[in-house]
Amino acid sequence: MAKKNVPYDEKYYDDVETWPREKLEELQLERLRDELVWSYENSPYYKRAWDEAGVDPHITSLKDLEKFPFIDKQTERDCQGIGSFFGELCCVPEDDVVYMATSSGSTGVPTMSPFSQHDFDEFMRAEARLFWQTGMRPNDRYLHGMNFALYVGGPCVIGAQELGALGIWVGAVPSDRLLWAMKHYQPTHFWSSPSYAWLLGQKALEKGYGPKVDFANLRTIIISGEPGGSIETTRKAIEDIWDASVYDFFGLSDIYGACAGMCEHKDGLHIIEDQILVEIIDPVTGEVLPDGEKGEIVYTTLTKRSRPMIRFRSGDIGWVNRNKCECGRTMTRIYISGRKDEMFIVSAVNVFPSDIEYIVRQDKGLSGEYRIRAYDENHTTKYEVSVERVFDSDEPFDQIASRVENALKTHTGVRPARVLVYDTDKLGASGEHKVKRFIDERTSTAEAKEVMHEAEEHAAHKK
Repeated sequence: MAKKNVPYDEKYYDDVETWPREKLEELQLERLRDELVWSYENSPYYKRAWDEAGVDPHITSLKDLEKFPFIDKQTERDCQGIGSFFGELCCVPEDDVVYMATSSGSTGVPTMSPFSQHDFDEFMRAEARLFWQTGMRPNDRYLHGMNFALYVGGPCVIGAQELGALGIWVGAVPSDRLLWAMKHYQPTHFWSSPSYAWLLGQKALEKGYGPKVDFANLRTIIISGEPGGSIETTRKAIEDIWDASVYDFFGLSDIYGACAGMCEHKDGLHIIEDQILVEIIDPVTGEVLPDGEKGEIVYTTLTKRSRPMIRFRSGDIGWVNRNKCECGRTMTRIYISGRKDEMFIVSAVNVFPSDIEYIVRQDKGLSGEYRIRAYDENHTTKYEVSVERVFDSDEPFDQIASRVENALKTHTGVRPARVLVYDTDKLGASGEHKVKRFIDERTSTAEAKEVMHEAEEHAAHKK
């Protein structure tokens, strides 16, 4: 894989980032045609499913994609290991696969994600472009703080090397070791989860470091894996600790480690739209919604050959903006509110964990850690929020609880059943990397089905 030589002062890594919409859609249609025919001819699943649906892979417009059936995580599980190691969705023999990742299995059996050499090269080009978008250049040092163990975000460090930066392969190590590496190697860029980026800052302070001085070279922190990166208060909390600019990235094991990322204007995440098509659908009817309307996000790969993902229902709720960004890029921006299997309805109001995080992370009297519990009581859904007060605070617990309750009522429209307040580090919600903050204890599935519209996914989530 050869490095792409781009002048340091060039704003865009690839010209396609600024193509007019009409030109971009011509490229998308050309690639989609190839992807559909390839999938039909090489995947037993797609051939069977599309024949049953009566759809022809030889399309004439992008809109024709709406005729094709959806796939989801359950499709992957059902196909995995059938007929071959990678299963009926795979379009190449195992000999052609050079890398595989797996999902976390948080919503069921982990699913394998195979990459041919062609796929892996496209993956790295996508990462390089997103890194360049954050300001990374060949003279930068990039410290990769993400898990390497079967996690699709692990190889993203190679994307930094693709553009010429120095890759420092640290990975998911204990905080003491990571802080030592950051102090001695002085990276300019660092990638972690929102939770861990914030926690690491707290650990640095506890160890006597002054993050703004001892890690003075650090100017960019990339965060992903949790919704916090697109929540302004969370980004600001991390930026205040490190005196570095925070950029949110989004990816999923089914496609790439990162498929979309923020530019300097931080208004949504630019998706690699020459490689991935995005649709927003009604979670109930599957109808494609107009741009700007909120619904479930659906992805279709355009260049992936080992396991194409055609109309993959991601389970994420959000919306898109296809207007040209202030940065000059014409690539569609996605905005993710949260997971549909973590949304709950209280008094006819839709609530996402990200709504609660917004409030918790802006309260200067709180540590920033939190946990949400949703449960049923008297045939209705209720929720409670647990938080921590800042270190050495003597503010009364009931005073903090009242303030947070009122703020949540104002922001979400519904008051929590209660707010529980702990001292710093007593909640037990922090972790070295990705943290589970939403506890779903609802026993009535009637409302859950209405909210999620996929009972099997809900049941898998609760196991």
